[in-house]
This record gives sequence, C-alpha cells and structure tokens, in this order.
Amino acid sequence: MYFIFTTISPVFLLIVLGYIAVKSNYFPKTGIAALTAFVNSIAAPILLFRAMLTMDFNKVFNVALVAPYFVGAIGTFLLTIIVSRSIFKNRPGESVAIGFSSSFVNGLLIGFPIIQTIYGDEAVLLYFTVIAFHSPILYTLGMVTMELSRKDAQPLGITFINAGKNIIKQPLLIGIALGFLGNFLGLTQPLIIDTTTKAITHAVIPCALFAIGGALNNYKIAANFAQAAVVSFMKLFLQPFIVWLVLIPILNTPIEDARIFILLAAMPTGVNAYIFSSYYNRGVNVATNVILISTVASFLSISIWLWLLENIQF
Repeated sequence: MYFIFTTISPVFLLIVLGYIAVKSNYFPKTGIAALTAFVNSIAAPILLFRAMLTMDFNKVFNVALVAPYFVGAIGTFLLTIIVSRSIFKNRPGESVAIGFSSSFVNGLLIGFPIIQTIYGDEAVLLYFTVIAFHSPILYTLGMVTMELSRKDAQPLGITFINAGKNIIKQPLLIGIALGFLGNFLGLTQPLIIDTTTKAITHAVIPCALFAIGGALNNYKIAANFAQAAVVSFMKLFLQPFIVWLVLIPILNTPIEDARIFILLAAMPTGVNAYIFSSYYNRGVNVATNVILISTVASFLSISIWLWLLENIQF
C-alpha cells in the first residue's frame, strides 16, 4: 500500500498545487485556460504523434484487449442513462449527457501520467491503442444517442456529419492520424525536429496536472450532489469492474495486459463531459459535479484498484 501511495501521490500533489495556486490568486484563473489549450492543442497531440510514429502496431494493437474497454465504457453509458431516467427522473436528453459523464475517462491528463509512472513506457503503448479510438467512438455514440433521445433532435444524417466534423477537428486525433500516417509510410523525424518535439512532450504531465487542479476551482458542489455522487461511483467502480469482468473471467487475459485497461477505466471523468453537456445544454450541472467529485474521489478509487490488481490472484 505504501508503494501505491508514494507512486500516485506526486500526481495528485500536482493537482492540489494547481488548485491552491488558482484559489489563492497566485496563478491567474485565466492562465488555466491557456495552459489547458497548450496541453490539449499542442503538447499532447505532439506526444501522441511521436507515440504513433514509432509504435509497432503488429505487436501492440490487439482487438481482444481494446474491445473489452469499450464494452465497459458503453455499458456504463447505457446503465447510467437507465439510472438517470428511472431513479432521478431526468429527461431523455439530460440522461444521455449524464450517461456520457460516466463513460468518458480523463485518460490524458490523469490516466497517462499514472499508468506511465506505474507500468512504464511499454504499458503506454497499449494505453494509446485505446486513446486513439476513445474520442471518435464515445463522441459519436453520445451524439447519435442524444439526437435519438431529445425532442428537438436534428435529422440523423446531419448528426453523423456534425459528429464527424467535431471528431476530425480535434487536435489529439490529428496528432494520432499524422503519427499513424508517418508510421505507415516509414517516415522518421530529422534530428532537430525530433529533439524539439521530445522536449515539448516533457511538459505534458506537469502542465496537464497543474491545469486540471486549477480548473477544479470552476466546479462547485450544487444541489445535485447525490446524483453526481452516484454517477461518479459508476464511473470509478462500475466501468472498471465491467472491463475486469470481460478481460479476466471471460477472456482469461493475462493480468499484465489486463490491468492497464482496467486501471484506465478507473480514471475519473474527463472535461469532455462538460464540453458535451454544454454543447447540447443538457445536464451541465451534473456533468461539472461529476468531474469534481470523481477527480477528488479517484485518489481513493485508483488506490483500491491498484491494490486489488497487485494483490488479488485472478
């Protein structure tokens, strides 16, 4: 347990540092938006570009490992919609936005540094095979489900077009696509470019964690705490449990590979949940509270999952 604590504590200390710096006005709140934009639009895409450029897809990509992760994400998405409708009596569109909040993981800002720190660079390669499909699959699923659910929906064909436009404009996916293309063509970076892009990737982890901490100042616990807490629990425990169920008991996947995807599923909700709910103006308060609660609670939940993965014989 001490190993787990010392491993993930620096990650969360960087988040706390960002929160305190903004809360005390030592670091400007407006600077967080710029820092987040730098991570999401420049540093992280370059990191993903470099990873995809050098990845051995024949060695790393395995549908039997990637698919179960999305079974967990999509299963949690659908179950949360049911809970939102039946227990909390939300409208269909709100329920879809809340379901999206339980499925979209903060894989880059929190998941990446934790998994890299614990399991090393080889694990990161497996991790990127999920990240490459994460946004396209879940955004498309969320948008199509939303349009099928809400009363003011637009035609399904337009929904697919808009979903495609939103997906291809994402800098993270552009970085992945360019890296994949370069890998396919057998291209390499000139030394000066390689050195420059490598230097930029070193900024991803500290900047991302500091930014997520600063951004937490924007989220306040509102009257829907109970609902957000239930959704956060489903995100932090139900989703990784489904992934575990498919990978270990059903597929008998070696724990050395399975634990990467189980732990990724246990990461808190990403800020994309707020972006999605704001875009449709559905369930925004719940989404923001889920981001806050799941991020704070993830220190405990990640520790629990790490302990289980390291100490229980499956």
